[in-house]
Amino acid sequence: MSQGAIILMLIAVLIVGIGLFVFMSFTKGGPSLLDREKYRTAWLKIENGLDKTNLDTYHFAVLSADKLLDQALKESGVPGDTMGDRLKAAKKKFSNTNQVWSAHKIRNQIAHEANTKIDFIGCRRALAIFKRSLKELGAI
Repeated sequence: MSQGAIILMLIAVLIVGIGLFVFMSFTKGGPSLLDREKYRTAWLKIENGLDKTNLDTYHFAVLSADKLLDQALKESGVPGDTMGDRLKAAKKKFSNTNQVWSAHKIRNQIAHEANTKIDFIGCRRALAIFKRSLKELGAI
């Protein structure tokens, strides 16, 4: 092999290596940019505020959990003007998008329908979905 061919081969290998490095850097999950301690503290406050004997705490817990997930989506750079838009944009980040939507719909019912009632079990289910979603985003 001539010296020119060897140099061209080394340049080609270098370009492919740089390309692979850039590709892997942009596609890996990487560490979360979210302040996990802030989200854990907020999550514990939601869970500790839930009182089985006080129905109002059920609604407050679901509203707060939804708001916390929305905040995490925003801080993760998920685009969208509304929580619904952000959920659509982030659907690949969640293992079960349908459950996340169900929990968000419960939040919407609480926020927009005056006679909405949620029981303790329904509240705990919604909170479990929000918690798993926050974990999948790397917030908690």
